[in-house]
Formats: sequence, C-alpha cells, structure tokens
Amino acid sequence: MDTQSIVALLQDLLYLIIVFAAALLYAMVRGRAAVVNLILGLYFALLISLKFPYYDALFGNFESRTIPMIALFAFFTIAATFMFGRLMPTDSYESAFEGFWKKILFALMASILIMAYSYHVLPVTDLITPGSHIQEIFAPQDRFFWWLIIPLIGLFFL
Repeated sequence: MDTQSIVALLQDLLYLIIVFAAALLYAMVRGRAAVVNLILGLYFALLISLKFPYYDALFGNFESRTIPMIALFAFFTIAATFMFGRLMPTDSYESAFEGFWKKILFALMASILIMAYSYHVLPVTDLITPGSHIQEIFAPQDRFFWWLIIPLIGLFFL
C-alpha cells in the first residue's frame, strides 16, 4: 500500500475512529458502568425515537430536519443514560486504565450501535459521508438486526 491508499482508507474510516475514540474516552473518564448505561441509553433512545409521533410538530418549520433530529436523539440518549445511571449500581472509583480491555470492548459496542443508527435511524449521512468501506459494513438493511444484537450479546458476556 502506498501513502495515498493509506490516507484514503483513513479518511473513509475517520467517522468510525472518531466515534470509537469518543466512546473510549468516555469509558476512561467515567468508568465501565457509565458506558454500559450509555449502551442501554442508546437502545432506549432507539425505541423512543422510532415511534416518536411529534417530529412534524417540532420540526415542521425547519428547512432541514437533520440537526434537530440528531439533537432530539441525543437528548433521548442523555436522558436515558442518566436514568440508567440512577437505577444501576456503579463501580467504585477506578483509574482510567483499570479494566482497560473491557473498556475497549464496551467502547466498541457503543461504536457499533452509533454506526448502525447512523445508517438506519438518524440522518447523520446527510451531514457527513462516511466512506464506502463503512457503508459496505453498516448500511445493508439486512445487517441492521445483527448490529443491534452484537452489543447485547457482548453485554451478556462481559
């Protein structure tokens, strides 16, 4: 591979890298339990946002619904994550690198959910165009179910 091929591949994967890095940073700062709460919050936000009946009433005046829909989904996710944080027991204080491999796996699970939502639920692809390599992996409709199941299986075993 030459340098141009490597740069092109990194540009294609940039969105995935940024999402994973943000999830890993969140895991290192807040701990493993916070990432589990985030994953559960993402599932809850999906459930609410798919059947939310007031999109037209809230976003009827907007020329583009992309940013308001993403903001509303983020609100649902933050609210659900906060709710799960209050309901679930938390870890005692842990350092940023304690249980680092588990944090990487939890960040990977959160990244999988966010990427799957980006292609099937949220209009993120209107703002940025993830590369064709990522589209081949996450965009097919028949794979969406499996991308939703993989983090649940991971939560079961971790």
